[in-house]
Amino acid sequence: MKISLSKRVLAIICVLALVLSAINTYFVLDLNRALWDAAQDSAYDFVIFQDGAVVKARNQASGSVVFASANASLVISKAIAEANRIYIRPGNYTLESDIEIYNKENARVVGDGARVIGNGNKLILKGEDYTRSQNNVLSGLTIINGTVRVENSFRTTISSMFFEDCSAALEFANTETWSEGIRIEDCHFVNCTVSVGFRKPADNTTGSFVTGSYASTEIRRCYFNLPNDAVGIIVEKDAELSDSQIQNVRMWMGENGFMRNQTGLLVDGTMHQSLLFGVVFESFANYPDGLYAIELGSESVTAPILAGSVSFLGNWTAKIHNPFGKWIGGFGSVFERDDLEVQVGVNGQYGPTTVIKADPLTITSFRPKIEVQGSFANNEIITVRLRLEYVDNTFSSIEKTFHNSTVLWLSDDDILRLYPSQNMIWAMFVDAKVNSVSADAVVRISVYGTVI
Repeated sequence: MKISLSKRVLAIICVLALVLSAINTYFVLDLNRALWDAAQDSAYDFVIFQDGAVVKARNQASGSVVFASANASLVISKAIAEANRIYIRPGNYTLESDIEIYNKENARVVGDGARVIGNGNKLILKGEDYTRSQNNVLSGLTIINGTVRVENSFRTTISSMFFEDCSAALEFANTETWSEGIRIEDCHFVNCTVSVGFRKPADNTTGSFVTGSYASTEIRRCYFNLPNDAVGIIVEKDAELSDSQIQNVRMWMGENGFMRNQTGLLVDGTMHQSLLFGVVFESFANYPDGLYAIELGSESVTAPILAGSVSFLGNWTAKIHNPFGKWIGGFGSVFERDDLEVQVGVNGQYGPTTVIKADPLTITSFRPKIEVQGSFANNEIITVRLRLEYVDNTFSSIEKTFHNSTVLWLSDDDILRLYPSQNMIWAMFVDAKVNSVSADAVVRISVYGTVI
């Protein structure tokens, strides 16, 4: 006997099948979400989350909520004090006071869409000295009207952060020892008065060894939108951002009618042997007023090296504001050393050496001019020796002799005799001698060339 179903029954069966499918899909998605949350949470000691107006911190080992308060600063501070790995779930967390991460090693404070409303307060990562605060990471948070401050810490990583409307977004300070090996990666700064600040060292009043060193810092893949009266990155007086790198960074300036008093990189300390590579300064101002991509202040010890692919787009008051004539080096740049005196040694012995360097760069090509002036006695000979030191500590040299006052440019053949098959010139050494017991001759050398 063949059983046939009515259209009504078939319709009911289809509806039930769809409902069951939807329920199954919901449970699958819910399970996946739960598994994802568990996977995210499992790597952390505490998970901080919002439950209505209350902020809670759940201990992952016990599964219980240990801290709960409407005061987000209190909950986050207590969790950080007790553990090293903190995960902050998406939500808005308003700070009523500073949060301090003190004397931590390998601590992780990670957010995923968490917005921290700072109200002018700070999240402070601090060590009693750099040996007590090492290898800490702060990542994934949005900071609004707040400050992240790092003190006396080694190898701190700030990554995937967003800063908005901050008076000082990210600042580094040495109050007891120093802070080196800093990494700032994939961060975005919008409408901040100071986006990244390397502060002058504190006065040594406690007997501790305080320096201005922020050496070996790396700033990579970061973006800056500057308002009026703002600085992107500042190196303050006596701060030492040396042996560091700023790479693949872009600064947007003069946007949306903001065209006044903006500086991308302000150096009042030193950036000795620090490289700018792939950095773009872009001005949107039609009539810029005090708009500088780079400014070298009166206290600037050493300017950064423009290593390559550094772009200055748009209109500027000055691309590099250099009122005190600091030397600016870069790959392919030129250098000049004029009228350096070379003391003449007597009795056939070379006198003190005059050293010519393009430190921190190396010399790629050069053209020396030797000038000898004075009266010569009978058979008196001045000998000038020029030596090149290469980066592998090898040397080459050439000597030129003079019987009277003259100006001599080294020829191509002379220079080729100085070059080995392949090497990099680190420095030049010039000295001179006379074959008599005295001489009134004056020897000077000038060198013009290029560096990398």
